[in-house]
Amino acid sequence: MNIFSLGLDQIAAKLQAQGIPVTVANFVSWSSLADEAAAEYRSGRVRTIILVGHSSGATALPDMVARLGQLGVPVKLAIGLDSVFRTKLAGNAERYINFYIASGAGEPVTRTKDFRGALENVDVQSVPGVGHISIDKNQIIQQKVITAIDAVVFSRRPSGAQRQLPEANRAEYRADRDGAAASARN
Repeated sequence: MNIFSLGLDQIAAKLQAQGIPVTVANFVSWSSLADEAAAEYRSGRVRTIILVGHSSGATALPDMVARLGQLGVPVKLAIGLDSVFRTKLAGNAERYINFYIASGAGEPVTRTKDFRGALENVDVQSVPGVGHISIDKNQIIQQKVITAIDAVVFSRRPSGAQRQLPEANRAEYRADRDGAAASARN
């Protein structure tokens, strides 16, 4: 129904305003999104894969990271917002950030022996106004997500340079929206 994780649309709009191409989709399509991202990467149209998911979308992220790894496509950054199930991470992501609410529905992500990359579990329960349904809409959390993405996308720009992306350095931001079934568990 795509009515619960609308904060991802806000994040997407802010990224698009910076010139970063964005795709936002429901988490149930994670497998086809991974296949599309792999095809775009192999064609050279996309050079950097960044993934973001909220709730069930965050729960699907490790599967997407693993699938992209199987397809030989590196994930530069993956960000989960309050994954609702115990999630085990395999595959390869240079950096995986899991923002979760320890006193809520969210869970820390655990790495398997097959995971390659840096994993950060960040408890955000002390952030004012953050909850499972609002974490993606919270301005503080949105800024943390955008800052992490900007650090990847604009890491090669000269100091003081404007945020303009040469066509060859464009990144693809993919956000997995939570679905109605996952939100009903909240």
